[in-house]
Amino acid sequence: MKKIALIYSFNSNKTRLAADKIAAEFSENEITKVNAETLTGKEFISFDNYILGVPTWFDGELPNYWDEFVPELEDLDLKGKTFAIFGLGDQVGYPENFVDGIGIMAGILEKCGGKIVGETSTEGYTFESSSAFRNGKFLGLVLDQENQARLTRSRIKNWVSELKQNFK
Repeated sequence: MKKIALIYSFNSNKTRLAADKIAAEFSENEITKVNAETLTGKEFISFDNYILGVPTWFDGELPNYWDEFVPELEDLDLKGKTFAIFGLGDQVGYPENFVDGIGIMAGILEKCGGKIVGETSTEGYTFESSSAFRNGKFLGLVLDQENQARLTRSRIKNWVSELKQNFK
């Protein structure tokens, strides 16, 4: 398996904790942790497989650090690159734009030629709408630490097991 970039904000506590749990499911030499807040296009393009931590902020927005990287990202050719996205959201507090960050990022990556893997079931979630919802599934791993923290570990374990089949 080619080395995987695990990209997330090192300063976002809940996303960092989820990223640490995801990394623990891989062997040490399979994952390279990269801080999304200092990411450059050159560093980004140097990988073939990616796991991106993309929480949803406010009313369905990307965090500032991802939003600021988008113009550079949109100039990259991502053909042949495989992406999995995980994100945190609050289905009770923000049911009308639940985990929109995942959907926003997936759309950008696909426009640049990237392949999205790691879709997950919506079973067990209650929400009104989400840009991360497509063809009956979420476009990545959805974690709701506010309302379903007890499910996080098993959701991560199952998701990573699937990702290992998609990352070659």
